[in-house]
Formats: sequence, structure tokens, C-alpha cells
Amino acid sequence: MKKLYTAGLALFLLAGCGQVQNEDPQSTGDKTKDEQTDEVKDSVDKSTSDQNNEENNNLEEEPTVEQGETNTEEEMVVEKTPQYKVNEANWSIEPITDANEKVVLLTIDDAPDQHALQMATTLKELKAPAIFFVNGHFLDTPEEKEIVKKIHEMGFLIGNHTYSHSSLPDLTQEEQKEEILSINKIVEEVIGEKPKFFRAPFGQNTDFSKELVAQEGMILMNWTYGYDWEAKYQTKEALADIMVNTPYLNNGANLLMHDRSWTNEALSDIVNGLRKKGFEIVDPELIQTTI
Repeated sequence: MKKLYTAGLALFLLAGCGQVQNEDPQSTGDKTKDEQTDEVKDSVDKSTSDQNNEENNNLEEEPTVEQGETNTEEEMVVEKTPQYKVNEANWSIEPITDANEKVVLLTIDDAPDQHALQMATTLKELKAPAIFFVNGHFLDTPEEKEIVKKIHEMGFLIGNHTYSHSSLPDLTQEEQKEEILSINKIVEEVIGEKPKFFRAPFGQNTDFSKELVAQEGMILMNWTYGYDWEAKYQTKEALADIMVNTPYLNNGANLLMHDRSWTNEALSDIVNGLRKKGFEIVDPELIQTTI
């Protein structure tokens, strides 16, 4: 993908400022009136000439634009070449180059409920990228839309998790279409771009939803493991332990978490625990997409 950064260099012109000083009347001595008048005239002429010379010198000494610099704003394009892809057989993240294999992907579903902004702040402080999958029923107020905008501005990708989190197999094709496309429209209005990734509620896709997602240029994404909806893992300590020590943690694991209070509390320990085991948090910007 491409990101735009702007850099501008401005030049400040320095102008010399000279003043003509009047002669002290007591400094003329015993000169005749005509001599005094001539000397005053000469002094004024000399002072004016010196002033002009000084101004010309100052103009000549103005800083010049160095080669390669510009005095107008330029757009710089930074491109991230895809290094990974989503393996739809098991939803893991696989290298397509010689990139590091020992990575995990962090994803947060059901945003922005109550804790998404704090979770994004924690991840930002930890320099841990992630995808926030949003629901439409959490985006029905200007305040909620502003939260998603802030999360995006912090550098996180925004994914599509449908409008109402309904099970797609239970819906008609027209209802599925509305569930998916309405979120694309809302997200694009809020952050200026459509989601690149789609995650169906409960991981339940249909042939129609798969086709529609492909037409929209999005990548289907389920997960490798997640635990924060299970009652026994709804504490900071229990969730952090299972997310780091589960037998399902492997190279390319796609980690599912939700906008929940206990997940918010455990997030820092989860990221640090994964890193202590040698896993890198993969940047989803490096995952191959079609848009």
C-alpha cells in the first residue's frame, strides 16, 4: 500500500536595513558655511551609497536553494512490498518472500465497543501492529466514528466485521450484501478508504459472501485461536497465560481477540509474552491484498 507523507522546505529572505545618521552640529569645527554645506552633502551622498552597497551585498549573500531542495511542497510515496499472504486452508500468515516465519498477527473484533481506543493506545506504545475489525452497530454515532478515525490515524488497519454481527448463513443474499457493503461504505466515509480484510461473524461464510468479498477486493480472514469469549479466560491473568502458552501458538498464528475489558487489561502481557517466545508481531500492511 501506499502512504503519503509531505515535506516542505521554506526559505526566509533576510534584508539589510541601513539608516542615514545626521551630523552632530558641534562636530563641524571652524569650517566655512559653504565648506560645511559641501561636507554635509558629501556625507549624505556617501551614507546613501554605503547603504545601497550594504543592501546589495546582503541580497547577494541570501541563501540559495541547494541542489535537490525545493521551495514547494513535494509528495513522497513510501511503498510497502507485500511479504506475507493469508493461507485460507488454516488462516495463518505465511511468507511469500524470505521474510521472518516466526510471526503472529493480532486482530481485535467487535470494535469500537468500549475499549478499542485504549487497546489501540496500548498497542501503539508497544509498537505492535494489529487489525481492528469493526461492526456497524458500534458506528452509529459521531463519537464512535471519531474513535475509529483515531485508531486508523494511529496506524492500525480497519477491517469489516459486518453491520450487525449476524450469522451470514441465516440471512438472505440481499441481507448478506447489506451487512457487508454497508460497513465498507461507512468505513470509507470515516477514514477515506475501504477495508482490505473481511471477517465473518463466528467465522461463518457462505458461497455468496465469499464471492461478494472477492468482488470488493477484500481478503477473507478467520483465525488460528482465540479464548476471550470463554468464561474461564475472562480475567487478565488467565487470558494472558492461555494466549501465550496455548499449544496452537505456531509460526504465522492468527490471534483473535475482542473489545472486552479483560482483553484490554491482558493485552500488554500478551504482546510481551509472545515476544519473549521469539515471535514478531507482523505488520498487516505487509500482507498481500488486492486493493
